[in-house]
Amino acid sequence: MSCRMETASPTPLAVLVGIQTPDVDDIAHEASLEELGRLVKTLGYEVVGSVSQKREGTGAASLLGAGKLEELADITGGRGIITPIVKTPMTKARKRFEGAASSHEDAEEETDDLRRPEFVIVDHELTPSQIRNLERATGAQVLDRTGVIVEIFHRHANTREAKLQVEMARLRYVAPRLRESSNGGGRQQGPGAGESNLSLDRRKIRDRLAELKTQLEAVQRDSDHRRSARKDQLRVALVGYTNAGKSSLMRALTGSQVLVQDKLFATLDTTVRTLQPETRPRILISDTVGFIKQLPHDLVASFRSTLSEALEASLLLFVVDASDPTYEAQLEVSRSVLHEIGADVVPSRLVLNKMDRVDEARRAELLEKHPDAIPLSAHRPEDVSALRETLIAFFEADMVEDVLVLPYAKQGLIGEIYESARVLSEDHDETGRILTVRGLPGALARLKRSLAG
Repeated sequence: MSCRMETASPTPLAVLVGIQTPDVDDIAHEASLEELGRLVKTLGYEVVGSVSQKREGTGAASLLGAGKLEELADITGGRGIITPIVKTPMTKARKRFEGAASSHEDAEEETDDLRRPEFVIVDHELTPSQIRNLERATGAQVLDRTGVIVEIFHRHANTREAKLQVEMARLRYVAPRLRESSNGGGRQQGPGAGESNLSLDRRKIRDRLAELKTQLEAVQRDSDHRRSARKDQLRVALVGYTNAGKSSLMRALTGSQVLVQDKLFATLDTTVRTLQPETRPRILISDTVGFIKQLPHDLVASFRSTLSEALEASLLLFVVDASDPTYEAQLEVSRSVLHEIGADVVPSRLVLNKMDRVDEARRAELLEKHPDAIPLSAHRPEDVSALRETLIAFFEADMVEDVLVLPYAKQGLIGEIYESARVLSEDHDETGRILTVRGLPGALARLKRSLAG
């Protein structure tokens, strides 16, 4: 009886490439490459090296200069030159020579146990021609920063709405990067004869995008209905850079078991939970998708409905990792994205999270720079409790007292009253219950309309 051992496939290896332009300083460049490395790690790849170069821009055909391109090719095992797509015809003698050389190279590779990186990950958005040129020079598969982010979103989407949104963004990213096969592609036979495979693929993508748009509109109508039902409730949205600690803070404030991982974009779906211990009226906390530098525009557009939780919130909490030296740039990214969807008009407070990782001197510097910020650590119960009291005080400032008369014939509305306002006292007369309540003006006006109707 024989037993076969299953061996796990090795972790894909990747090398990072970054271009430092004159408008980017050394700290920002290194932080960007480090963040790219974490993105690649989130994909499940292992980073084995990096190549950086200072250049005036990122528009060169191969992105890198000739010397740096050869350095990258030495790591990946490529030739370091951009070989032509169409091969020139060879004589029989030339073919025999190439075959002998290829056999010699294969023999060398068999004796070389060193694994070469299969992926080159570039910290910029590349054009289709730049991707092709780098792949031909390095012999590795090339992904740009946008492609990595789109792939992470694709893997982490869980709800139907998120899956539809990500597939649309992914198809929009792939469409302009489709290419003919190296032999020039083929032509369709029969109906549509003369249409190339490339044209056919692009037409399929357009059809699929139209289908996804229709499906997404139906799903979003249901989401809009649920959001509409919560419009008069007290709502706080946690927003900020990915991995700033929003999910940890969400768990601490609400006691919910939301996913908390030390990964970028660990969760994409907006989660809404009630602040605990529960208040009257209830305060809802929502944890939105994290932002990141160079977040692809199509993803921002696709997640517009998800980000509308921030647009419709009563208060935004901008959560930043205070221990990160680039937190100000990350905060600017978050504000820029929210400005793009029109959520910059919503009242907001800055939360300096992870203060337990900051020394006293740094803490004093942060508080001097941001005197109105809320310093805390999501892992300290006393900090979370203080934040809860801050949220309650924020909404309390806008609340007013009023008297509601609940007719005996409409006693079924008593639950809605207790849900939407704080009942201070209750009395009875011949008309029904007389309730002294405290709540937001909009919620009280809606209750009065319900009672009158």
